[in-house]
Amino acid sequence: MSPATINCLYQKLAKNLPDAKSELSFKNHFELLIAVILSAQSTDRTVNKITPVLFSSCPTPAEILALGQSRLAEIIKPIGLAPAKSKNIINTCKILLEKHDGEVPGTREELESLPGVGRKTANVVLNEGFDKPTIAVDTHVFRVANRTGLAPGKTVLATELKLLEVTPEKWLKNAHHYLILHGRYTCTAKNFDCQKCVIKKECCFTGKTTV
Repeated sequence: MSPATINCLYQKLAKNLPDAKSELSFKNHFELLIAVILSAQSTDRTVNKITPVLFSSCPTPAEILALGQSRLAEIIKPIGLAPAKSKNIINTCKILLEKHDGEVPGTREELESLPGVGRKTANVVLNEGFDKPTIAVDTHVFRVANRTGLAPGKTVLATELKLLEVTPEKWLKNAHHYLILHGRYTCTAKNFDCQKCVIKKECCFTGKTTV
């Protein structure tokens, strides 16, 4: 895909999604971090039903730590993977208090040292919380990047690095928002709607529908 085509693709996505942003609800860095950890293998909608309850009573690392893993697991149970997620969150809160004065760190290395925080989670926190031009590659971004020919890659990391390479600087900050939402609502894994796709002309997908 040529640089001109890539720029056109982003222009069209930006015009179609002018308010593109994370669909997770959060008020600060800590709420963002916990919400993203909870969102693994779940939906933002499900997470958003639980986090207001959690944060209303436990808005800080110290208060979640005081809550305890078993009680935390019970609260987040509807999200799924509650035992593992509650353990990671409790341990993350301990580290935040012991090493970061209760604050969420703003570097990739420090974020990825937290339990339950991988590269994708770190990218989301850096982008949403610290205004860094990172691209978080989830299943939607991976699918859209490969299907359209924007940034083909056999692995999530390969696709991320390719996206960082080919995405014009002006689009970097919001690139993953455009791609995630496009993949979530238009270029879905099944029953994708090519007729409503604003980047159909730029897309290289051989299986795109024509009627």
